[in-house]
Amino acid sequence: MNNMNGIEWNVDSQGVGRIVLNRPEHNNALGPSNAPALVRAIDEVLAGQLRVVVIEARGPIFCAGGDIREFVKAGDRLDELVDEILDELLPGYVKLAQATCPIVTVVGGPVGGAGVGLALCGDFVLASDSMKLRTGYAAIGLSPDVGASYFLARRVGPVRAQQWLMLSDPIDAAQCLAAGAVDQVFPAAELDAAAQALVQRLCASAPASLSAMKRLSLEGPALSLQAYLSLEQQLLKACARTADAREGTSAFVAKRRPAFTGR
Repeated sequence: MNNMNGIEWNVDSQGVGRIVLNRPEHNNALGPSNAPALVRAIDEVLAGQLRVVVIEARGPIFCAGGDIREFVKAGDRLDELVDEILDELLPGYVKLAQATCPIVTVVGGPVGGAGVGLALCGDFVLASDSMKLRTGYAAIGLSPDVGASYFLARRVGPVRAQQWLMLSDPIDAAQCLAAGAVDQVFPAAELDAAAQALVQRLCASAPASLSAMKRLSLEGPALSLQAYLSLEQQLLKACARTADAREGTSAFVAKRRPAFTGR
């Protein structure tokens, strides 16, 4: 496991990339000290032969967002500090959000601010029953960053997202589940095992198939019907060329479990 400024990362032999926030003493907050490390982790993980990316955190809080103490210290230079952090972080974050493989985020505790964008960029968001989401921006006179408003609106709808952003109330795990902000909620002691079971299931799938589905989901809303159908056809044709497609169709006819290899 690589480790730099409270960010850990690796890619295992199965093609599972892991990015771990490990600054629990600072509530895993993001700032100028660890933004470069997170970007490096994203770059190095995505450079591997991946089946799945997992994003998780150590300690009781997933990510509190930006480090408010650094904001206070910046004083009249707060706008410059914000630019410094985001200019460093956003290119890596966009690369992560647009990764062709599935992303699983494991939210084991409260999340706020920029941490919301990191948590909700997952294709699968698993949370513990101790998780709470508090956008927090309105409470300190700021506006959203790191995709927090984008992914929140994508999951819960634009009106509800706006309300959660404007009020900054803590939203507990049950409410998040009901609204669609997270996909599943587990007792804290069962979260890691549930995440691992999901990761193994995704690793057993055909990568080209999952990649095509993700691309359609990300790009589809901005396309006309004709362009969307053309993209569907293009991606299906590419999948049909793979050995995994031949294996999957043969396994279906033979009524056995397919053994996808990623080829």
